[in-house]
Parts: sequence; structure tokens; C-alpha cells
Amino acid sequence: MGLGLGIREAARGARRRRTLLVAGAVATVAVVPSAALAAPGSGVSGSVLARGTSDGRLRIKPPTGDTDVVVRTITIAPGGSTGWHHHPGQLIAVVQTGTLTRTFGDCSVEVTSAGQAFVEHPGQKHVHVGRNLGTEPVVLYVTYLMPKGAPFSVDEPAPACAQG
Repeated sequence: MGLGLGIREAARGARRRRTLLVAGAVATVAVVPSAALAAPGSGVSGSVLARGTSDGRLRIKPPTGDTDVVVRTITIAPGGSTGWHHHPGQLIAVVQTGTLTRTFGDCSVEVTSAGQAFVEHPGQKHVHVGRNLGTEPVVLYVTYLMPKGAPFSVDEPAPACAQG
């Protein structure tokens, strides 16, 4: 009985190897024709406007319904401020130059330097102010995901923790 079991295991192993070999051949044949038929593009160019790296927390949730997608450049002069505000939609920002200091409604602070990216969440629960405390302009490249027709931001009063 031991010998018969060994023959069956060997036969199963041979079938597995044959199945893998056939699957590999099929995959190769499926890929090769598409590569052979690919044509290079022409008349297309692109420019990277900004590149930033997130800290791994980019959670994007576009609004429901029609969405305006807008890309803007924002410059904040040294000593400048956005004023307290919130956004009706989510945005993704890349700091191209300078260092942006954001203070949130709970008075926590986040500093984002050139080459970094971040997301700002929508709604009055996410009130904040952006400041340039440095000596060079802060340049941001921002992609907004806004409900159709919504403004980029809505002015808000400073929270209680920021007054005084």
C-alpha cells in the first residue's frame, strides 16, 4: 500500500507541474501579442507641476453627486495667512516651496515643508488657518474635489482656543 500511495503522489505532482507549465505558457502567449501590437504615442507631452510625498494618511472621499475638480496654485507671502476657514469639499495639496504652518480648530498645529503632501477634509468640523512663518513664499498646488458650484473655502471665526 505504501508503494501505491507514493505512485499516486508522484502522479499528482507531475499533474501540478504540467498545469503550472501550461498556465505559464498561456500567460506568456497572452502578454506577448499585446506587447507586439503596442504602438508608441506621439504628439503628447506632460509636465510635473508639483510632487509631494504623504505620510501614508491620504484618505480621499469625493462628494456625492456632481463634483467640480479644480487645480489651483496658491502663494502665501512671508508673514501671510489664509485666515480661518473650512472647505465644502476635500482637497489634496502639495507644498512646492516654503513651509506651511496650519493651525486647526482644536489649536493643534501641523507643519508641512516643501516636497510634502496632505489632505484637508471638508466641513465646519475642520476649521483651520494656514500661515507662512518663513522667509520665502509658500507655493501650494491644490486639487479640490468640491460639490458642483461650491466655493473653494468659507470664512470662519477663530476658535476660542486661538483667541486671546
